[in-house]
Amino acid sequence: MTDLLQVLAVEVLVVAAAMALTAYAAHRAGRYSVVDTTWGLALAAVALVAALGGASLDAGEPWRRWLLLALVAVWGSRLSWHMHRRNSGHGEDPRYAAMLAGATPLQRVVKVWVTQGAAVVLVGLPVTVAAVTTGGWAFLAPAGVALWLLGVSFEAVGDAQLARFKADPANRGRIMDRGLWSWTRHPNYFGDACVWWGIWMVSLTTPWSLLTVVAPLAMTYFLVFATGARLLDKHMEGRPGWAEYAARTSMFVPLPPRRARRDHPED
Repeated sequence: MTDLLQVLAVEVLVVAAAMALTAYAAHRAGRYSVVDTTWGLALAAVALVAALGGASLDAGEPWRRWLLLALVAVWGSRLSWHMHRRNSGHGEDPRYAAMLAGATPLQRVVKVWVTQGAAVVLVGLPVTVAAVTTGGWAFLAPAGVALWLLGVSFEAVGDAQLARFKADPANRGRIMDRGLWSWTRHPNYFGDACVWWGIWMVSLTTPWSLLTVVAPLAMTYFLVFATGARLLDKHMEGRPGWAEYAARTSMFVPLPPRRARRDHPED
C-alpha cells in the first residue's frame, strides 16, 4: 500500500502541473477546449510515472508496467495530436461553451481543471496499481491487448473518415453517415472505451485489482453521458438530417443501421 501511495502522490503532482500549464495555454488561446489536447498526454504521463515508480521501488512486474506504458503512450499521443490538429485555429468547442455558460471563475476552475485532473488520476488507476503489484493473471493480457487494438483502430479510422468528410466542400452542412459512422454515431468514443477496458484487462494482477474497474466504468460514463456522446448529440439536434440519422444509427455500440420505418395508421 505504501508503494501505491508514493506513486499516486507523484502522479497527482504531475497531473496538477499539467493542468496548470494547460490552464495558462487555454487563457492565451481564449478557449477551454485546449484541455482536450492535454488529456491523452496527461494519461501517458501518469503511465510513465507509474512505470518509473514501480521500477524504482522494485515493485510489480516489469513486462506488465512497460506494456501498459506503451499502450497508454501510443493511444495518448495519437489522440492528443489529433485533437491539436482538429482544434487549432477554431473557436471554443460548443460543449464547453454550453457547460460553462453562466459559471463563475471558480466554477470554471472546478468544472474544467480540477475535474479533468481528478479524472486523469482516476482513469489511470489500473495502470498505477499494476505498476506496484504482482499476480498470476497474465493470461488476460492478450485479450486486453486485442481489445485495445480494436479500440485504437476504431478510434483512428473513425477520426480519419470524419476528417476526410469535412475536408470535402460538397459535404458542408451534411451529416456524416458513412463508414463506421453508419454503424454508430460516435465511433471515436466507442473506440476510446474499448481502449480503456483493454488496458484494465492487461492491468489485472490480483482479485483486489478488480476494484479498479471503477476506472473504465468512469471513462465509459464520461464518453457516453458527461462530456461525450449525449452532450454532442444535444448540440447536433435540430441540424438538417440529424433526426433521421439518429433514428437509424446506434448511439454508441456499433450495430447494423436500422431501416427507416413507415408509420401506419394501425400501428
